[in-house]
Amino acid sequence: MEQKNVEKRETKKISAQAPRRSIWSGNITIGLVNVPVKLYSMIYDKGISFHFLHKVDGQPLKYVKMCTKDDKIVPWDEVIRGYEVSKNEYITLDNKELAEAKPESDNRIRISKFVDYFSVDPVYFDKTYALMPDKSKDAYSLLLTALEKKNKAGAARITLRTKEYPALLHAYKSTLVLTTLRYAYDVVDPQDFEEVQKLKEPEKAELDMAVKIVSDLSGEFDISEFEDTYMKRVEELIAQKVKGEKIHIEKPPAVEVKGLMIALRETLKQLEQK
Repeated sequence: MEQKNVEKRETKKISAQAPRRSIWSGNITIGLVNVPVKLYSMIYDKGISFHFLHKVDGQPLKYVKMCTKDDKIVPWDEVIRGYEVSKNEYITLDNKELAEAKPESDNRIRISKFVDYFSVDPVYFDKTYALMPDKSKDAYSLLLTALEKKNKAGAARITLRTKEYPALLHAYKSTLVLTTLRYAYDVVDPQDFEEVQKLKEPEKAELDMAVKIVSDLSGEFDISEFEDTYMKRVEELIAQKVKGEKIHIEKPPAVEVKGLMIALRETLKQLEQK
C-alpha cells in the first residue's frame, strides 16, 4: 500500500491538487461595492508525517491535558482559555467573550487603498489563498480585469478564525488571490543584529571574483527546479522497508574547508569549464 503511494507521488504534476471546500466566505468591499467570494487554501506543506509510537509495543501515543496541581487528566469540556497577567495568575476568557471581541472585518475583505504589488517587501508575506466568485462572476471579473490593467493590488484586512490579518488582494494567473501579511511588529529588522553593523568592506580582488560568480550563475528563476530531496530519500527508505530490503545509507562526502580566495578561484574555474 505504502509502496504504491510512493510511486504515485513521483508521477503527479508539480502543483498541489485544488481543494473542494472553501474555508471562508464573505465579501470583498471597496467603498459601497461588494464582491461575494469564497476563500480556498492554496498553500500546502507536503512533508513526511510521522506518528509517535511506544518503543516497547509499537502502539501509537496520544497527548492528554494534565492539571499541574493534582496531576489528573482534564477532559476537554473542562478546558478554558486563560491569559497570564502575572506569575501563576490568570484571567479567563470564554468563547462568547472572544467572539464579541472579533473585529468587524470578520466576513469581509476590506480594501482601504490600491498599491503597487512590488512595493510590499516579500518578508511580510505569510500565506496565499485563492478567491473564487460566489454567485458574483460579473463583479469578480470586473475587479480582476481592473487590477490586471492597472497592475495594482488591494491593501486589505481579513479575519480568519480568531485573528485579523493585513492582506494583499492581487491578480495571479487570471485569478484573484489573497496573500495574508505579517504585522510590522512581527518581523525583526536584521539591522538590529550587531554582527551586520560591524561588517567591513571586502577586498577589491575578492569582490571582483564574487561579482563574476554572481554574473556567471545568473538566470531566470524556475520553482520547478527545486525538490525536497530529504522527503524523497525518506520515501525511498520507507519503500525499502515495506519490501523488507536491507537499508543502505550513503554518507555525503565531507566538504573541504578552503580559504576564501582559493574557494573563489576554484569556483570560477569550475564555471569556466562548463
